[in-house]
Amino acid sequence: MKALFLQAPSYDGFDGGAGSRYQAKREVRSFWYPTWLAQPAALVPDSRVLDAPADGLSVGQTLDIAEQYDLVVIHTSTPSFPTDALFAEDLKKRKPSVLIGMVGAKVAVDPHNSLTATEAIDFVCREEFDFTCQEVAEGKPFAQIKGLSYRAADGSIEHNEARPILENMDELPFVAPVYKRDLKIDNYFIGYLKHPYVSIYTGRGCRSKCTFCLWPQTVGGHRYRTRSVENVLAEVKWIRDNMPEVREIMFDDDTFTDFKPRVEEIARGLGQLGVTWSCNAKANVPYPTLKIMKENGLRLLLVGYESGDDQILLNIKKGLRTDIARRFSDDCRKLGIKIHGTFILGLPGETQDTIQKTIEYAKEINPHTIQVSLAAPYPGTTLYNQAVDNGWLEENKVINLVSKSGVQLAAIGYPHLSRDEIYHQLENFYKRFYFRPSKIWEILREMLTSWDMMKRRLREGVEFFRFLRAHEA
Repeated sequence: MKALFLQAPSYDGFDGGAGSRYQAKREVRSFWYPTWLAQPAALVPDSRVLDAPADGLSVGQTLDIAEQYDLVVIHTSTPSFPTDALFAEDLKKRKPSVLIGMVGAKVAVDPHNSLTATEAIDFVCREEFDFTCQEVAEGKPFAQIKGLSYRAADGSIEHNEARPILENMDELPFVAPVYKRDLKIDNYFIGYLKHPYVSIYTGRGCRSKCTFCLWPQTVGGHRYRTRSVENVLAEVKWIRDNMPEVREIMFDDDTFTDFKPRVEEIARGLGQLGVTWSCNAKANVPYPTLKIMKENGLRLLLVGYESGDDQILLNIKKGLRTDIARRFSDDCRKLGIKIHGTFILGLPGETQDTIQKTIEYAKEINPHTIQVSLAAPYPGTTLYNQAVDNGWLEENKVINLVSKSGVQLAAIGYPHLSRDEIYHQLENFYKRFYFRPSKIWEILREMLTSWDMMKRRLREGVEFFRFLRAHEA
């Protein structure tokens, strides 16, 4: 079948999130690559990946393109599912014969209700869906496809046996050629990464047990399965040789640094290739490993600090203490490694005092840039179950993770700390972190390094202030 892998148009200002995990209007407009769509597309000859939000396409424009295909696979999420379902209905009205499926964590954990939400959805893929999508595109009978839930000819909903987790990650083809073929590289912009950048995964799964994290608990699992070092370096070399405009490569594995010998070997190979790169990291990487990474092209680490309160870190099973994170942050500063730090407000155990403690902690460790999120109880996570069991969230209630204007909402509240209080502490966090003389001077010095950086930071500053105004409203 002629197949389209689609990131559907959403509310104005929504972005692609990190693999569609977090579809909302960000503080600074940004787009991550739709890697989770590009991967199955790489297995299907003559397919196409279309990222409507990144391309700025309207619903009408996207429908015009989608109706040219026999099979349309939409990547959905809990926040975007209602509009993704509406898009599927509109597409079916235009072309009743088109086969429409959905992938993503939302349909993986709730396949039955996803299919009954609208008859426009013919199937959903559970577990890892790369080869499931390939078999659908090849025309294999639905009843024979593992990991598939679908609407049968008589209207009944059928759930096939689970697809085994992929063990040999080298079986997956490179995604970079799909990026080059189908995507407009300049559309993908992240404030803390050099532009243009490319992001890829070198493995799946995460050994950490963080209660709030979506993908390890729904699709990827907690066992970190990795591509071989040779395979990773081969794709990086392909990017270097075929996409010369790319200025930075981001490794988007949840914890790329988990296996120290492997990351050191990859780092040395990247150094030989002469590329600049960044990656996700847990705040416990030892100094010798950081040094090897830095000496071989590492520029920045994306680090989830989450909270400055050790009891909250214990509550969410972060597997990290603030003293270890402080030492790690000092090591990065000594080596000249920049950090983009992420924090979450409203996690179990949060109080007004712990929020203030986290703000002071962020100022102390002083990442180069930060992102502050509100605790999001995605179905399928331990945090969601806790929220339901403790009455922080009503089960089967429509989970409003974002407002109609795309601003993230506080979905969890406590008897001692309301949703509204948590929500408004977010803008307070940003103001107290960024509106310090030392941080302002740090940003100004960076802007003075080049005219391009000056223009970039000014644009981001305007977007950031607009975000704060929208959030306060």
